[in-house]
Amino acid sequence: MHLYEVLKRPLITEKVTLLGELPQKQYAFEVDSRANKMQIKQAVEQVFNVTVESVQVINVAAHRRRNPRSRAMGKKAKQVVRKAGWKKAIIKLAEGQRLDLFEGV
Repeated sequence: MHLYEVLKRPLITEKVTLLGELPQKQYAFEVDSRANKMQIKQAVEQVFNVTVESVQVINVAAHRRRNPRSRAMGKKAKQVVRKAGWKKAIIKLAEGQRLDLFEGV
């Protein structure tokens, strides 16, 4: 797997923003579901030119919900839509380093 295929997008949420402000400097990314910790670490280090101290990986489960457009389209109200699961990685950087991608958000 190519390094640029490992990282899909940065996660910018209130919780992740607070993690980035801590002295540990932690950031979160949505990553490819086939990627492992070593591939994620190598990808972040090469793409952003930083030193990664640790990587935590979380598999976010798939969710089911009712389709909001099913009633408007005249279909059964019990139509269920499945939202696919995905993988999240929380990256902890070495002391004194940070990602400029997340600054000012």
